[in-house]
Amino acid sequence: MNKSLFRFVIFLMTISLLGIIAVQGYLINASFKNKEEQFKYQVKQVIDNVAKNVEEQEAYSFLSRFNQIKDSIGKAPERSELMKFFYVEKNELTNQTIIYSNSIIPEDYSVSSSFFDKNNDSTRIKNYVAKRVTEVYNESTMNDKAISSQEVMPSERIEKKGIVEVLDKATFELNFKDIAATRQIRQRVSVEQLQSLFKQELKSLGINTPFEFGVYNNGLATKVKTESFKYDKKNTYDTPLFTDNDGVSKYQLMLSFPKKKVFLASDLIGIAMLAFLFTSIIIVAYYTALKQLNTQRHISEIKTDFINNMTHEFKTPIATINLALDAIKNPKVIDDKEKVHRYLQMIKDENKRMHAQVENVLRISKLEKKELDIKKENHNVHDVVEEAIEHVSLIVEDREGVIRTNLKATKTTALLSDIHFTNVLVNVLENAVKYTPDKPIIEVSTENIKNFIVIKIKDNGIGISKTAQKKIFDKFYREHTGDIHNVKGHGLGLAYVKRIVDDHHGEVMVESEKGKGSTFIIKLPLIV
Repeated sequence: MNKSLFRFVIFLMTISLLGIIAVQGYLINASFKNKEEQFKYQVKQVIDNVAKNVEEQEAYSFLSRFNQIKDSIGKAPERSELMKFFYVEKNELTNQTIIYSNSIIPEDYSVSSSFFDKNNDSTRIKNYVAKRVTEVYNESTMNDKAISSQEVMPSERIEKKGIVEVLDKATFELNFKDIAATRQIRQRVSVEQLQSLFKQELKSLGINTPFEFGVYNNGLATKVKTESFKYDKKNTYDTPLFTDNDGVSKYQLMLSFPKKKVFLASDLIGIAMLAFLFTSIIIVAYYTALKQLNTQRHISEIKTDFINNMTHEFKTPIATINLALDAIKNPKVIDDKEKVHRYLQMIKDENKRMHAQVENVLRISKLEKKELDIKKENHNVHDVVEEAIEHVSLIVEDREGVIRTNLKATKTTALLSDIHFTNVLVNVLENAVKYTPDKPIIEVSTENIKNFIVIKIKDNGIGISKTAQKKIFDKFYREHTGDIHNVKGHGLGLAYVKRIVDDHHGEVMVESEKGKGSTFIIKLPLIV
């Protein structure tokens, strides 16, 4: 996959993932807002119902006390006829005249001021009574003059009385509201009364969350409130309380919900958790796919680099062998045994070099498949270190370099494969030489840390970048240098080092800074 296509695929996947997250966020937010609007509507119903109930309870209390006092008054109330209606009907079959009359009679009551907690001497309240009369007159005794003078007695008379509820209620409310307005708010409603009413109303609507309330008088808090009530514009709802006869109220009943958002979100937690779960799965899948794509692209690049490097590694010895063979065929050389021997040695060395490259590849493959037979025995680590130094000493001398040793470890016996572990150290030492453009100065040291022996190989080479330090032990990895092949190799040496050290239950790490050399640290467990 080329880089442009890879980037385009990543772009599409990222946009899709962000789109899914955005849609889910929008839907959850929309659900929350709908829930909030529904909550607002329900709470408005609750607070209106409570205000209405409080007013009705106050009115009922006044009415009950008023009726008790009215019934206990010994003297008859003052009465006067307010209005009277007549209806006359003549029955042709019976020759009877029927007169219907309806009178409204107000009754005035003088009630003591102590009942209403007022300073006035007394309060007058009217009670309206309806009087309905039906009179039947025979034709023989009936004439207009007799009726008007009330000289004729009806043959039948039916009289009924009853309270005029509409007038009575209207009159009572007018008097009651004027009187109630003079009382203190604590005399009209209590915290316990409001608490009970709010609980009942909220429970009926399924609103189960802590609430606080208070009564305000023209914007100022009164003592009728819960201890923790605080006005919060976003979470507080209000309605007028105790409206007077002019439709004006100086009191505001306020209800707030400190944990409103928690309550509203509680119904959405399940949906949100599912959305989060599925989004997490998508993100993990996205990350995994992205990682796989990146790995595949990286592997493709590594394979390309490996093929290029291997081609270059084999191209040089093949060319050298061909040149040596051509030289041997030369009649002037074929008779010169010394030259023939030199060219044959050159062919042998180059062939050995190609064989070593192939062996490296096969060794890594077998090691990964656990087919490589690694026999471990007790060995002195210092002996293995010195043997590895001996292998590269000629290369270092050829570069006019030096290897310094500082083997301070006192416990040196470890269970290891001397062949493979020697190869490990040789690989690291050869890298120290290869990646040092100047005269190589290599320091090899050992020390004991608890039950481990630590081997450090320090060089004065070009160093390794922080990014490359995380990947240098990966198979086929080489720090990118473009098409420059001034340093031979194919990225298998350190991968082999890592796998052998791991097989010995050890650790290998690197400390390096670009341009300031590198230090490879190998830590092996000792036999104690």
